[in-house]
Amino acid sequence: MRRIRKKYENDAIDAYISEFKTEKGITEYHILLTGTIPLLSFPKQLQNIQNAYQKIVSEELTGKAVPVFLRYFLSDAANQAHAVRAVIESEPNLAFSIVEQPPLNGTKIALWGWIQTNIQPDSTPKGITKVKHHGYTQYWCGNGYAQAANSEEQTRLVLNNYIQLLKEEECCLADNCIRTWLFVQNVDVNYAGVVKARREVFTTHGLTEHTHYIASTGIEGRHEKPDIFVQMDAYAVKGIRQEQIQFLHAYTHLNPTYEYGVTFERGTAVTYGDRKHIFISGTASIDNQGQIVHPYDIEKQTERMFENVSVLLKEAGVEEKEIMQAIIYLRDASDYTTLRTYMEIHHPYLPCIMVHAPVCRPGWLIEMECIAVTQTEQPEYPTL
Repeated sequence: MRRIRKKYENDAIDAYISEFKTEKGITEYHILLTGTIPLLSFPKQLQNIQNAYQKIVSEELTGKAVPVFLRYFLSDAANQAHAVRAVIESEPNLAFSIVEQPPLNGTKIALWGWIQTNIQPDSTPKGITKVKHHGYTQYWCGNGYAQAANSEEQTRLVLNNYIQLLKEEECCLADNCIRTWLFVQNVDVNYAGVVKARREVFTTHGLTEHTHYIASTGIEGRHEKPDIFVQMDAYAVKGIRQEQIQFLHAYTHLNPTYEYGVTFERGTAVTYGDRKHIFISGTASIDNQGQIVHPYDIEKQTERMFENVSVLLKEAGVEEKEIMQAIIYLRDASDYTTLRTYMEIHHPYLPCIMVHAPVCRPGWLIEMECIAVTQTEQPEYPTL
């Protein structure tokens, strides 16, 4: 795997580019772009992001590089989302997500892009982007939401709508969904409704503490519409066998999530013939009793968070250097200077975007999620 960091647009964009290439399967890239000049207007910052993105795709990536999923992080979705949509909705068969989670460096926009080569994306009539190759079909879904009175009902509708979309593709939640992201407006108030609805829907579809859950992040994030309390992104794969899926626990450091009332896996790994994907859920400073470690201490919580992530990755057989992308969420933006200094000292090459987004439990000051990829030789499974 190769990771590089570069500047674009006269140093106005800080870019991480991660590449995973094998001889047999597709090549995958993750790009993470953050602006560096807070004083620029939003139109100019958006233009810089788009220019850097287009330049990377056309000039830096090998093969026929095609985006399959983009997520834009905005400082003010109500005023900015329409401009982003105008830029990206013209691209066919592209799943995208727009969420208000302001970049912590004071700029107005950041971008995460998942890109693959030598593939031909398609889309379903109801908005899922899908890619077929080597016997697998990957599905990306962005910005799923539903109109309802409260977060519980919205979550129930969003999940049931997604389950129906999977059913139309001859997939199901338990067997095919690998990863979800739930963005919750006013998470301190509305997360309880999300938890209740998710648990009930999961139970109905055979996802319990005795079977398994799904890797997930539940975090503060606003939609452009003020009456949308919950929105969801999701990733699923058709064609995988159950023995290709490994659920990660790290019991030495973390407790099962159901012990404190929530229903997600700490991480999920999927093994293909040529690679293993590892999806680490939102991970905070927690111990194996479910207790917050280092209350009020942002530096110590950051340290424990990385320790927990490292143990999860090790369980899947990978190291931090194999992380292709990471998102770090900070509850209190005033802790950013401490976080930035810590990252520059301890994790200077981690491909990441850092955003302001309160975690679902007030005592957690910071949370991190990531995607890692490692090479494998598993001839019993098709390559990706």
